[in-house]
Amino acid sequence: MKYSSEAEYPDLTKHNNHMAKVLTPQLYERLRSKQTPSGFTLDDVIQTGVDNPGHPFIMTVGCVGGDEETYDVFKDLLDPVIMDRHGGYKPTDKHKTDLNPANLKGGDDLDPNYVLSSRVRTGRSIRGFCLPPHCSRGERRAVEKLSVEALGALSGDLKGKYYALKNMSDAEQQQGLMTTSSLTSLCLPCCWPLGWPVIGLMPGEYAPSILATVLTTCPSLVAQCQQNIPRVGERDHLRVISMQKGGNKGGKKVFTRFCTGLTKIEELFKNKGYVFMWNEHLGYVLTCPSNLGTGLRAGVHVKLPNMSKHNKFEEVLKRLRLQKRGTGGVDTAAVGGVFDISNADRLGFSEVELVQMVVDGVKLLVEMEKRLEKRPGH
Repeated sequence: MKYSSEAEYPDLTKHNNHMAKVLTPQLYERLRSKQTPSGFTLDDVIQTGVDNPGHPFIMTVGCVGGDEETYDVFKDLLDPVIMDRHGGYKPTDKHKTDLNPANLKGGDDLDPNYVLSSRVRTGRSIRGFCLPPHCSRGERRAVEKLSVEALGALSGDLKGKYYALKNMSDAEQQQGLMTTSSLTSLCLPCCWPLGWPVIGLMPGEYAPSILATVLTTCPSLVAQCQQNIPRVGERDHLRVISMQKGGNKGGKKVFTRFCTGLTKIEELFKNKGYVFMWNEHLGYVLTCPSNLGTGLRAGVHVKLPNMSKHNKFEEVLKRLRLQKRGTGGVDTAAVGGVFDISNADRLGFSEVELVQMVVDGVKLLVEMEKRLEKRPGH
């Protein structure tokens, strides 16, 4: 290498992310000459965290995988990051998967006077391809072709329509595709918009409620379903989203449709000779270490104008293993006391367990909100 490790080590003095907490000069020197079989290096792993010091409200991860092997080749960096991000999840721990909606208790009785909508999403990576930060043009084309063919075989209320961003107008792209700075270096290489399609069919409000996206999502296409969908670029081969308006029966329906859709999609890929990246330790392997395991975020838009002003609100959320954001995404504020409440965990818990946390937690928050309505100022 032309320059010494000391000369190449990044300045992380102002950074607030998990990578910066772990990466010492000594660790950098030990790992910088390594690379995965596809050529993903340590500097590739950490570049997004170097470019982006952190989020003002959320502790970001600061590193990504470029292929499935990244998590093994650079385990000396990534294992501590994963442990830090996922509440002490150890390198010897094993992840569990449960996509049987029959195991979910409740979820069909969320109060529609407070719960406005429910949404469950996850990501999937196709084994044999590099992840989006490291995809070549050819791989993007191959992932696009494979995904369009496989998802085109869906039937009934899961069947979708294919949209290619390159065929959309400039106005549609500007309206629908918004990327945060942390995603720009991560997912938008020189081949934009090649191989960044969207698959989905939205014939009416919140229908059919399954949206499958390939490599990235374009929220303008789902605007008629959900006006405040978070508008950020996705970072995985495939994102599958199930959503439903209202609370009554919404949570149960959303999760049942989610599990049914995922099971069918995985079957379609297997029929074509492909499987998703998965192992006993990390569960489903995705680009960002924060999404390892289930990759699942179950979000509920819920009205909590009184509870959100209570000085114990943040503590209650933490105890319930939940997190909050504005209904427009991570960087947005709540409007009218409406929050997007979701699970804080991804790894070490099954899909059913995470959705159960959200269902039970939202019920409790709504009950607290109702009590505060009767006792203004408390």
